[in-house]
Amino acid sequence: MSDVAALESFVKQFKNLKSEIAKVIIGQDEVVTQILISIFSGGHALLIGVPGLAKTLMVNTIAQTLGLDFKRIQFTPDLMPSDILGSEVLDEDRRFKFIKGPIFSNIILADEINRTPPKTQAALLEAMQERAVTVAGHHYKLSLPYFVLATQNPIEQEGTYPLPEAQLDRFMFAIHLDYPTFDEEVEVIKSTTTDNTVKLNTLFSSEEIIQFQHLIRRIPVADNVIEYAVTLVGKTRPNSDAAPELVKKYIDWGAGPRASQNLVLAAKTHAAIKGKFSPDIEDIQAVAFGVLRHRIIKNYKAEAEGVSEAQIIASLF
Repeated sequence: MSDVAALESFVKQFKNLKSEIAKVIIGQDEVVTQILISIFSGGHALLIGVPGLAKTLMVNTIAQTLGLDFKRIQFTPDLMPSDILGSEVLDEDRRFKFIKGPIFSNIILADEINRTPPKTQAALLEAMQERAVTVAGHHYKLSLPYFVLATQNPIEQEGTYPLPEAQLDRFMFAIHLDYPTFDEEVEVIKSTTTDNTVKLNTLFSSEEIIQFQHLIRRIPVADNVIEYAVTLVGKTRPNSDAAPELVKKYIDWGAGPRASQNLVLAAKTHAAIKGKFSPDIEDIQAVAFGVLRHRIIKNYKAEAEGVSEAQIIASLF
């Protein structure tokens, strides 16, 4: 199949995928799109939202429709790295045998990742970056596609361990979940308080997802679009001459080169789902909020004056 035909088939399958997910998840259209863009770009996503907004259900539904294995890890202060990665145990023949942990799956939901100490948070790092883990000196490859979706509760900050900037940078998107609208909430209540069960169809296979990930990487990008992405990221750095006044006044640290890579990759996927054969500047802008939100570090002035990351990012366009 040529790349053009493959892209047209991807657009069709993506539309069907969105309708299949909508059978269970009411509203949250933008959130679902961003999660799917992360998956098809080969990135990871961080979901920030209060409890009860169906984050786990959303990931479970997406995993089912994509035909992928799904595991949920509830992060707690006493969780150890071996609880995630797995450990070696003595079998009946007195030989060491490796028992795989929940990290050996296609989609991992790392629930409340900021509830666990840095040692356990770091256990995810190698898996996220290398798609492999090292336990007791042995290197284990993870099965592809591999996607980590971490959730953070923005309310309770007591007894939490904020993610270090280096690990935050590993996430392609930081996605904010808002409360549903009145009509959406009415629909949610109607559909969840009855005895009806929704049957979901599996629309993809692991092999197809990997093929589409390669297809998206092969999408050509014009030099001016890449230069726009790099310029946009450069403007988030307060020491840069191109930085707008808002950045110089309210930002301590700007985004690094990984932000530019993720902007271009996410823009390719965003263009692909719209049926375009190459991304343009509008595609870069469409994904910029999710890609840059967690990569810019505000100073105390921004906190005191209530200036949001979204306002700062909007000033860069």
